[in-house]
Amino acid sequence: MKKTLLYIPLVALLFTTSSCDKGFDELNINPTAATALNPVFTFNNAMIGTSFPGSILTFEEPTVQQMFTPNSGIVAGGNFNIDNRGPSGVNGGIWRQYYQNVVRYLVDVINQTKSDANRANLYNMTRIWKAYTFSVLTDTYGDIPYSQAGVGYISANVTPKYDTQESIYNDLIKELTEATAALDATKPTEAGEITYGGDITKWKKFGNSLLLRVGMRLSKVNATLAQSTVQKAIAGGLMVSNADNALVRNNANYTNNVGATVNSTEAANYYLTKTFVDYLKSTSDPRLVSIAVRYVGAKSGPEQTATLASRDPATQIGMPLGYDNGTIPARATIDLGIPFFYGYSQLDRTRMGSQFAPCYLVTYAQTQLLLAEAAQRTWTTGNAADYYNAGVTAHMKQLADYGTTSAVADADISTYLTKNPYVAAKGLELINTQYWIASFLNGPEVFANFRRSGFPTLTPNPYPGKEIKGNFINRLSYPDSEQSVNTANRQEAVARQGADNLDTHVWWDK
Repeated sequence: MKKTLLYIPLVALLFTTSSCDKGFDELNINPTAATALNPVFTFNNAMIGTSFPGSILTFEEPTVQQMFTPNSGIVAGGNFNIDNRGPSGVNGGIWRQYYQNVVRYLVDVINQTKSDANRANLYNMTRIWKAYTFSVLTDTYGDIPYSQAGVGYISANVTPKYDTQESIYNDLIKELTEATAALDATKPTEAGEITYGGDITKWKKFGNSLLLRVGMRLSKVNATLAQSTVQKAIAGGLMVSNADNALVRNNANYTNNVGATVNSTEAANYYLTKTFVDYLKSTSDPRLVSIAVRYVGAKSGPEQTATLASRDPATQIGMPLGYDNGTIPARATIDLGIPFFYGYSQLDRTRMGSQFAPCYLVTYAQTQLLLAEAAQRTWTTGNAADYYNAGVTAHMKQLADYGTTSAVADADISTYLTKNPYVAAKGLELINTQYWIASFLNGPEVFANFRRSGFPTLTPNPYPGKEIKGNFINRLSYPDSEQSVNTANRQEAVARQGADNLDTHVWWDK
């Protein structure tokens, strides 16, 4: 008989275990705590921690030209094509977030459950989530601590070696294949986990959809392995609707980090780019209404109030790249009629940009668009146009999760697809441009897929003070802390991979 292990996530407990390193150390020193703590609580804490940090607004989003700021200082990075290092440099934002708040908890859960037959499903769910976490980290930085990461509390190894990205990808394929296949609905499930409530079918679809993404990422470096991995994922069963989306559901207890950033000190700093807004306007994309707001006539941050807010697509004006806070006023005078940049279009902070908004990790829309590419490459059967249409439709439907005013009507979806049909001759460009839109605010994924596919076709940021030698940032640099606490292993990785800067390509992008 199948057993359901029901645990109600206790927010107080979750935050007790995540609030500081000292508290976690004490739990591990105390023999009655870490081993006694129900692992589903630790797993939930890890999943909550996977919500992207606000630093994606500094590097990933500006690099793919969706959002940026004309300001410098702590928010400088992709907006000027410069690095931003230091003890708390934003180049290390997702590194710190994931290694400190996700990886170590996942490793702890795996260690607790690997030999417990009653927690076999939790063990394999955690392996899938761990694969997701490391796919983001390696896509962002390249070679990273992987096989020895997160084991400091278990084996006292606090200087983990850096694994090559190739070896990491090989293991991600292995882990996703094995863990997804091993999930078994006839065994005890975990109704207390906060992503799918222990639904094994949904977990399998998530694992296979992530495997599809992992396989497609290898399309440039190893097309043979990419194709076989994609076919394996498809055979296993993929997401079939938005109900299968893998996401972090934020609320008052654990907020969306990006939403919290744009609703606090950085509220008047970040703007939608002219590139992004103009593309959506040029295709009469109904999603612009769901994404953007413009405070018409605002001369300061405090003037960005509801009385000046316009969500009319016709009024939206994206901020052009290539300017800083010293040069943007002159450009704003041309675009807005006043020498203040506060009237450019922004992410709507009350809806998609809310601090309570969900954070999407792997979606049905993305999965359908990857299937469209697989079909275009003849790696699978099915019609690329059908997958393309399904992917666009799914993303437009997904926007309803941000509130009723963000929902896109069926008639508007149909009109959009009629005006913007799939054309096989431009298939890869169309598919990956839609992927760019469908992955908005998923900074790590949109950054990775842009590098892999080369689409959308973007004009390089013309800012004159760039540090990069090429046209676009190719990876993020390692946090400065690694130079002091894991010196030898970091140096070995740099010698192998290439200079620790924004120009070096990761393995799958070479």
